[in-house]
Amino acid sequence: MVFSLTDKAITPPVLLAPMAGITDLPFRELVGGFGAGLVVSEMIASREMLSARPGVREKAELGLGAAGTSVQIAGCEAGPMAETARMLAGEGARIIDINMGCPAKKVTRAKGAGASGSALMRDPDHALRLVEAVAGAVAVPVTLKMRLGWDHDSLNAPAIAARAEDAGVAMIVVHGRTRCQFYKGRADWAAVRAVKRAVSVPVVVNGDIVGSASARAALEQSGADGVMIGRGAQGRPWLLAQVAADLWGATAPHVPSGDALADLAAAHHDAMLCFYGRDLGGRMARKHLGWYMDHAGTPGDLRRLVLTAAPDAVARLLPEALGLRCAA
Repeated sequence: MVFSLTDKAITPPVLLAPMAGITDLPFRELVGGFGAGLVVSEMIASREMLSARPGVREKAELGLGAAGTSVQIAGCEAGPMAETARMLAGEGARIIDINMGCPAKKVTRAKGAGASGSALMRDPDHALRLVEAVAGAVAVPVTLKMRLGWDHDSLNAPAIAARAEDAGVAMIVVHGRTRCQFYKGRADWAAVRAVKRAVSVPVVVNGDIVGSASARAALEQSGADGVMIGRGAQGRPWLLAQVAADLWGATAPHVPSGDALADLAAAHHDAMLCFYGRDLGGRMARKHLGWYMDHAGTPGDLRRLVLTAAPDAVARLLPEALGLRCAA
């Protein structure tokens, strides 16, 4: 199965969700290397991008996998959103994604930089002005990631999706929760079907998809064209490729274990040190190392040792923490 955004084919239809502090260039390249139809950057605040705030431009770094990367932007003002989209497209972004789904309080609060993320769903007219500005600013496909609504009294995703399609959006991703749910309860995949019925562009279902069984169920209940996986890929960068193999017959990935998993984690750690620098890279890598050790069942004492070790010592510890002796 494949669907396209103008001239950009999404195959397999398994996408990596944008996750703050996680879907940086090293992780996106790792997931893409196993096999994914599309990987999405961390959310980039438009005003911070335009003001060249330190650390923001790195979130938009495309690397060698630019063709399979979407860059997600967020904001509450049409001008900065459009200018950020133009800047990113000029730097090589092939797809621009608009964030209308982030539930974090610092993103949705109505003061300071203004309400953005899922708070935009409370004011569809304003939200659509942002969509129109971004879609009118670039020639590359523009996509939209949203939730079912702000709360269960305002499940307006289908109406917003239809208006977004009219404004030029080429794909809609729906997380099957409201903003007020945050990540509690279970994602309502069946509720995404109303969005699918409301538009003719591809719809992708997101939320609580952690493997092939949940991906199949989400597709069946939502009628969506593809799935987006977020937290399920933490510590398992091969998961998207595995889902693609199980559901769409793509080439199955080699799932690493033992020494192979230790080698993968060490390479990921090295990539993060190179990308961020030794000190920041070492701190940023700890969560990924923790997820790899969760997957391997690393004993608590050894886990703590790895997570508190200096970056230079991590590579020496990983064979024991993740290798065959641990896996056994």
